[in-house]
Amino acid sequence: MDLKQLEYFVRVAELGSFTRASILLDIAQPALSRQVRMLELEFEQNLLLRNGRGVVTTDAGKLLLEYGRGILYQVERMREELGRARGALVGHVALGLPPSLLKILAVPIFREFKENFPAAKLAIREGMSTGMHESLVSGRLDVALLYNATPSPDVDLTPLLEEELFLVSPETDSRPTTPVAIGELPDYPLIVPSRPNAIRMLIESALANLGLRPSIAFEVDGINAILDLVGEGFGYAILSQTAVANLAGERKFRLRSVQGDGLKAKLSLGMNSHRQITATQRALIELIQRVVATRLAQ
Repeated sequence: MDLKQLEYFVRVAELGSFTRASILLDIAQPALSRQVRMLELEFEQNLLLRNGRGVVTTDAGKLLLEYGRGILYQVERMREELGRARGALVGHVALGLPPSLLKILAVPIFREFKENFPAAKLAIREGMSTGMHESLVSGRLDVALLYNATPSPDVDLTPLLEEELFLVSPETDSRPTTPVAIGELPDYPLIVPSRPNAIRMLIESALANLGLRPSIAFEVDGINAILDLVGEGFGYAILSQTAVANLAGERKFRLRSVQGDGLKAKLSLGMNSHRQITATQRALIELIQRVVATRLAQ
């Protein structure tokens, strides 16, 4: 069995698509299909079932996926340990960042990682917390910063900090500039992401505790688009000061504190709980904690 064939199979199985896997692996789809087929011939059974939407694993494929992830992980650990033996951290680490933090954290993390671990490779991918949680479970991400993550047996969470959430309005909004109580939020037409976005669920939960429901004007998945609509007067948003400061650009907004319990954006560092941490991942985690403390902590 060729390790490259095993890696190809694992990526196809995780992504559920030869097309997506070929893009990720930077290999032509026919060549990718041929390598996976060679693996099936070696094991004398089908590992993947093709359908109109992509592929799913057979029972044999599920078993190989479980073992394959472990094998590839151990190979990566071996490379890292050999690298450490010659005095350098090596390997590849994939980090997920939410859109609101990408601009402020990506460059300092990249810079410090490159300076301290020149033999290692870092990939930073943008995503919403719910999607990145799934990517941690599937192995597409090694580490991720998650907002208001739901506790899970598959992902270990390390709390980093809490951010206050604000009611965001256009600078020209005619309403008072004083803080608004949570119980008053239904009076404001909100522009929010669709479920299960962490902030959307937080708003709904906080209001449900008071027997209330939010007034949803629009559902928009993307903070930039939300700010565009708020700026044009189509409604209000609930966001952290960090998100607005980093994504507002030339647009001007007014932020009002929301008084009451429950509206805090809790930022945590997430990792797959079923995988042993590597030396390079541990170094990245320590780096992230330093950068977050410097850039975000008040």
